[in-house]
Amino acid sequence: MCEAVPPEVMDALWSGGWRHFGKLFFRYERQETEDGTPQTVTPLRIRMENWQPTKSQRRVLRRNADLRWDMRPVKLDDDLRALFERHKARFRENVPEKLENFVGDAPEAGPCDCRMLRVFEHDKLLAVSFLDVGKRAFSSVYAMFEPEAAWRSLGIFTMLLELQFAREMSFEFLYPGYATHEAGVYDYKKQFTGMEWLDFESGEWRQLPR
Repeated sequence: MCEAVPPEVMDALWSGGWRHFGKLFFRYERQETEDGTPQTVTPLRIRMENWQPTKSQRRVLRRNADLRWDMRPVKLDDDLRALFERHKARFRENVPEKLENFVGDAPEAGPCDCRMLRVFEHDKLLAVSFLDVGKRAFSSVYAMFEPEAAWRSLGIFTMLLELQFAREMSFEFLYPGYATHEAGVYDYKKQFTGMEWLDFESGEWRQLPR
């Protein structure tokens, strides 16, 4: 449990495979699906100098060119919680309980600089992703979107916006969370160029084969 963590220390923690929900920091190498199937957890990061959007990702950007977005310090409210409730209805396994489980009860109070990227169609909030900001890296905490707008691929779209913002800010890495060695719901993250994975055994980051 950490109350406050400096930006350069957040960079070091992410580099070591650590994540956090609120003030609870943790890392793990194994998990199980609801039917008991073991999975190997793989922390991921994108090296910004090696990232370029793929052809399919450029299509996602064009598909959503009519939307507007902003980035601001995080502040939870009822609209965000309502969007979370609609978003979580998409899940059949590992259904999250509440938004605060991921960002903490008062993310504006720390333990680090947390921001939210919001996407709008006119005045309607369509998607939000929460990010932590370090000294030379960003880390994605959680993303959610309107299920009725799933055709827009908003999970990929917000990640592309995060990458564009990281490049504008001259950050070295974006940490998009994790996937698993086995097939899983986060396999879409493996399609991004510049992706690296953390080998827990050696402690080294390796390029993800494409």
